[in-house]
Amino acid sequence: MIYLDNAATTWPKPDTVWEAVVACGKQKCGNPGRSGHRLAVEAAREVFAAREAVAELFNTGDSSRIVFTWNATGALNTALQGFLRSGGHVITSSMEHNSVMRPLRAMELRGVEVSVVACSADGTLDPDDVGKAIRRQTALVVLTHASNVSGTVMPVSQVGAITSERGIPLCVDASQTAGCLPIDVGRDGIDLLAFTGHKSLYGPQGTGGLYVREGLEARISPLAMGGTGSASEREEQPLFMPDKYESGTPNTPGIAGLLAGIDFVASQGVERIREHEMTLARRLMEGLAAIEGIRVIGPRDPYHRIAVVSFTLEGVEPSEVAFRLDDEFGIMIRSGLHCAPSAHRALGTFPQGTVRASIGFFNTARDIDETIDAVASIAYNR
Repeated sequence: MIYLDNAATTWPKPDTVWEAVVACGKQKCGNPGRSGHRLAVEAAREVFAAREAVAELFNTGDSSRIVFTWNATGALNTALQGFLRSGGHVITSSMEHNSVMRPLRAMELRGVEVSVVACSADGTLDPDDVGKAIRRQTALVVLTHASNVSGTVMPVSQVGAITSERGIPLCVDASQTAGCLPIDVGRDGIDLLAFTGHKSLYGPQGTGGLYVREGLEARISPLAMGGTGSASEREEQPLFMPDKYESGTPNTPGIAGLLAGIDFVASQGVERIREHEMTLARRLMEGLAAIEGIRVIGPRDPYHRIAVVSFTLEGVEPSEVAFRLDDEFGIMIRSGLHCAPSAHRALGTFPQGTVRASIGFFNTARDIDETIDAVASIAYNR
């Protein structure tokens, strides 16, 4: 079996991740922040250690700026629905995932104006186009760090320089990049950063979070309110970080697994992980491009993208290619629109979508060569 669906969720996870989940469940799974006994204290320490690890990974300086959510979708909804108000204006790109586009379309119905900046046919965004779209009532710019369809890396730091100069917060969706691309929120001018735990951070599903720049929490309403284990004498939601956004019992075993995943990433090094994945991505792109009838989507330069390689095969539906790769060759990939119809419209692959192979740290050159041979076999036997 060859697994090339790491943009959906990484597999396998390091053994240490599952060991941490089990150990937490057996030894540390009190309710963090709710009680003073040893199990609750151990659980609180585990959550705090994970918060510190995330803060170090993104160079936030203050771990209280990290809010744990159930995934990046939860983080993005907190940021977008909590921040935007009727009469405001938000700018995004045509390469966004539905985790950005659907909340924004819902906010349109509440009186928020949405501008979608068009990207090129390979998914590239011109940062100057974002600057040109800014107007007096612009409240927020929200941008994916890298496309889950084309792999295109967006010019986040250049956009961040523009938004910082204009005093407009920048929200970044790092679902595809946290753990495989260096992120420094200060250097890159990022005010809000949504991340998921189960992709390139190699944590369990059902984990993720949101970085909130200091002071910005005063302008963001929580999606949910309730028990936080703090300020329990008051019936109003706490206003301090991170409690304002962390009501209810957290996924402590999952967070313990996320900590182990981040520790794994740190032990390997983000740059080393990226180098390994991009070496394989270049090999896959070159091999696929040599097959008659194949169109490889996205930038030709591997270092303008992450290790997501989408392609189409002339005369064959993406779903058929994916089915045959799984059924005949044991190769697991994803086909279709990848929850990003706007991106496919920009790339010219709507409505049929693409075949997407997404590479992870545990993939090998042999995986790539066997995938190229399998796609070639399908192409030659159409």
